[in-house]
Amino acid sequence: MAAVDLSTHPGHLARRLQQAHYLLWNTMVSEEITSPQFAVLNALVAEPGLDQRTVGERVGLDRSTIAEVISRLGRRGLLDKVRDPQDGRRFLLRLTDEGLRTHRKLTVRTARMNQVFLAPLSAEEQTVFFDLIQRVSDAAEGLRNPAESLAAPS
Repeated sequence: MAAVDLSTHPGHLARRLQQAHYLLWNTMVSEEITSPQFAVLNALVAEPGLDQRTVGERVGLDRSTIAEVISRLGRRGLLDKVRDPQDGRRFLLRLTDEGLRTHRKLTVRTARMNQVFLAPLSAEEQTVFFDLIQRVSDAAEGLRNPAESLAAPS
């Protein structure tokens, strides 16, 4: 049996891309705040007062992962949970002053990291790359929720 050419396997390439991103993130952005944690901070800058479930949906994290991310950010003093005045069972999330400062600092570092990460591509290629990876990511979300993807129009 012949070996498979892994350069034609999107999962293999996605894993290599993720490894490169992880390395750049840890060296250029933060060793303490992960990329998913930054995504949560960013979502709460854009829309303060979201509940945990909605933040998870906004950043593409499942329930157990978003719970852990929120817990870690809370322990670090970067966000606060406040009871929803309309629904006492729900907590709304807001960044603390330290959370806002951390987001601001990491936003600058993230922009620099993205320049390094995308340097092999021209501006036009970057546009195509983002379009293609967004389309595949959106389709993959449907695979995670098969009932939704079957109901979605083609």
